[in-house]
Amino acid sequence: MSEFINKYRRNLILGGSAALLTLPVQARQLLTPRQSAGPFYPDLPILDDDNDLTQISGAKGIAKGVLADLYGKVIDINGNPLRGVRVEIWQCDFNGRYRHSEDDHSKPMDRNFQGFGKSITDNQGRYRFRTIRPVPYPGRTPHIHAAVFRDGMRPFVTQIYVAGEAQNSEDFLFQRIPSILRPMVLADFHPSGDAIVELTANFDFILMEGFS
Repeated sequence: MSEFINKYRRNLILGGSAALLTLPVQARQLLTPRQSAGPFYPDLPILDDDNDLTQISGAKGIAKGVLADLYGKVIDINGNPLRGVRVEIWQCDFNGRYRHSEDDHSKPMDRNFQGFGKSITDNQGRYRFRTIRPVPYPGRTPHIHAAVFRDGMRPFVTQIYVAGEAQNSEDFLFQRIPSILRPMVLADFHPSGDAIVELTANFDFILMEGFS
């Protein structure tokens, strides 16, 4: 696999996401597709920005919803870990409300849900979050926004969808992803066996080293 990946690496770095079309099918199946950040990257004051979105530091309450652990790795196309990169996620709360000034104010905001979190990958490229299983938003299937940041590079942005979610088939952004690449943005939220954190899901970001 690495032989033809290296052959196209320069084109990818110079050509950006459009150059993905020049990659062989086998290589494109390995790369996580890039998607838009959406309109609701948080702009309200964030009281806490750690990797636990279900509890705000200093507060006693727990976020509404089904608690879930989301974890995985950030690796390059050859499986090498990308160490020390920042992974951010943001999503609407159980009521379908984003922490954004232009979101629908008719909906109550869950004051115990951060709405945003960050995690720094370790030496093995691993990250981890505690959040809630994403819920539908008007016109959208359940999803989590995600971004990977590395100094001096354009951030990689995508969205994480729930495997087996019926609404995926009607979601316009999910459907824009070529069908062969859709498995790369799906996470399987399955029972954890824990009485408190009911679900667990693994999601690996597989990126070009230059995030192109």
